[in-house]
Amino acid sequence: MMEPNSLSNQVQPERSKYVKLMVIATTVVVLDQITKAVILNTMALYQVVPVIPGFFNITFIYNPGGAFGFLAQHQTGWVQVMFVTLIVAAAGLVFYFYKNTPAGYRWLASAYALIFGGAIGNLIDRLRFGKVVDFLDFNLVFMRWPAFNVADSAVTIGIVIFAYHLLLDRMPDA
Repeated sequence: MMEPNSLSNQVQPERSKYVKLMVIATTVVVLDQITKAVILNTMALYQVVPVIPGFFNITFIYNPGGAFGFLAQHQTGWVQVMFVTLIVAAAGLVFYFYKNTPAGYRWLASAYALIFGGAIGNLIDRLRFGKVVDFLDFNLVFMRWPAFNVADSAVTIGIVIFAYHLLLDRMPDA
């Protein structure tokens, strides 16, 4: 017979797992939306503010396309519906992976939470504006990197952690 506390002992780690997801994802979304609100309220579209001249600028642009401006030139309704659908599907898939991540893989779970939060941050923009607010603008010696935002950064960091796990089949804390 199962002890009365054994069920609550099983639920507690599961609950803390989802608390971690919500804390990380919510932090990403809040930081993303706050930084975008600052840009929207203080800068004109296409305005450039040099931070480190020749290397880093704050540049307010809208990205109607996907990553790296993919399909940006096709500003039709179906493209926006496609992007929203892809973001929702990706967030659902990431949530599924998060749910099935073993408790010992804290870094992998954090990676999924970062990706989830980043997806939600950019989804908010797509639903509000039909495009994404980007403003972090880096120029490398040999190329200009496409502008991005906090949500994009979270997704990228999450993907790097995921790739580390995938390629080495382990995590630093596993």
